Amino acid sequence: MFLGYTVSSVIIMIIGYILDLIFGDPYWFPHPVRFIGKLISNTEKFIRKRAKTEESLKYWGVFLWIVTVGITFLTTYLIIKIFSFNNYLKIAISSFIIYTTLSTKCLKDEAVKIYNVLLTGDIEKSRKQLSYIVGRDTTNLSQTEIIRATVETVAENTVDGIVSPMLFGFLFGAPGAMAYKAINTLDSMVGYKNEKYLNLGCFSAKVDDIANFIPARLTAIFMSIASFLCGMNGFKALKIAIRDRKNHKSPNCAYAEGAAAGALGVQLGGTNVYFGKEVYKPTIGDKNRELENLDIVRMNKLMYVTSAISLAVLTVLFVIMI
Repeated sequence: MFLGYTVSSVIIMIIGYILDLIFGDPYWFPHPVRFIGKLISNTEKFIRKRAKTEESLKYWGVFLWIVTVGITFLTTYLIIKIFSFNNYLKIAISSFIIYTTLSTKCLKDEAVKIYNVLLTGDIEKSRKQLSYIVGRDTTNLSQTEIIRATVETVAENTVDGIVSPMLFGFLFGAPGAMAYKAINTLDSMVGYKNEKYLNLGCFSAKVDDIANFIPARLTAIFMSIASFLCGMNGFKALKIAIRDRKNHKSPNCAYAEGAAAGALGVQLGGTNVYFGKEVYKPTIGDKNRELENLDIVRMNKLMYVTSAISLAVLTVLFVIMI
């Protein structure tokens, strides 16, 4: 029984990973995250009509989290349960769900779009393209800052777009991976420390930090190993990830960004503008050289190899644990 469960789970994760590499996230596809986003928006509207005070939004934030993550997990579980009468069909549905939680190809595609526009020298269009994948203000960014933001985004999202959903998928199956996407989407939508979401998003932000705690540290290790395979500085990647791990407001983000900075031999981090407000961030890595367009390509390569190592290592660990 355990052997059958182990084999099925590994097959599901591998198929889901391959599907992501092939198809990515096409714009026409009704991605589950869109439905999670609508659920969050509708629940937020429900809450704001009923919250009496700003302070009470902290408690309503717990309600928002339970509704979003609970419905996402149960819906995914029931969908798989419906098709459980046939093991092949169950594997197919579960693999497809896992595929929708991964973002390897999507990250690469979005970064390549920015890279291609940068090659044309159109800085305005480059800023516009970047604005689709970052929360910071891109209006006045220089070419170097656009490259830095792209590299940071790919590095950071290697955690929540690849390693975290993989880990949750191995531990709790497709429902667990999708529940993680709900946790991460909540943080993306309401986890901001601004006036509107400081209280309502407080719980969601903290849980997202907890959910990514182990994956972020695993990513630093996996990315350091990937650096060797990509002909980059693996020792420096791990060194910077450890040395600069606290150089970020998030307890997790600096691990992947540090590994990327060390591998590439560049400096990331620094001050950015969010919602018209300047936010200071410490720097990550050593400025051995200036960032260049090709660093986007190098970061994509590093991310791809990291994803493959993540799948391989987590598969082995999962088999050993079971």
